[in-house]
Amino acid sequence: MNDLPLILASKSQARRAMLAAAGVAAEAIAPNVDEEALKEGLKSEGVTARNLADALAEAKAVRLSRRIGAGLVLGADQVLAMDDGMMLDKPVDRADAIAHLKLLSGRKHKLFSAAVIAEQGIPVWRHIDIATLSMRPLSDSFIEQYVETEWDNIRYCVGCYEIEGRGAQLFSAIDGSQFTIMGLPLLHLLDYLRIRGILTS
Repeated sequence: MNDLPLILASKSQARRAMLAAAGVAAEAIAPNVDEEALKEGLKSEGVTARNLADALAEAKAVRLSRRIGAGLVLGADQVLAMDDGMMLDKPVDRADAIAHLKLLSGRKHKLFSAAVIAEQGIPVWRHIDIATLSMRPLSDSFIEQYVETEWDNIRYCVGCYEIEGRGAQLFSAIDGSQFTIMGLPLLHLLDYLRIRGILTS
């Protein structure tokens, strides 16, 4: 072990919980990046979902790393793309969540989870992982009941589900890591932290 701290450029409870459960101590600090403005600008340039996730993760890591100086800063982001290329953001309210699930019902979509580590304001590591999820056909009554019951858990989730909870009921097939679906390519990150001596090998 060395004394290099890992700092998470996010206030995401899910990512903090994933790191903690894996035995990785990380301080969480908000990166103060205008994600929506950056996202809209990149989308207007026609970037792919994969590159959008990567750019957002890098922006968070680099911005915070430049601000605080020392340490390794981890930025992460996730983008959902449907089979026709349409991207969905987090729902703004219950009605939006219901609309999103109706769009996803009976179709495949991909989740692109990107992680970037910056040091002294420069990206030094990155990984983008992909999971493909097949959502079973959902009835309107199921969707409405699900959103009403799970709203507090899914309101900050792209796709409107937590795969580790009742959201598992939404799917007929999943191809990819559960960590990726939850928003972080964790196994690849752990490999890098071992290389850097933050975790023992």
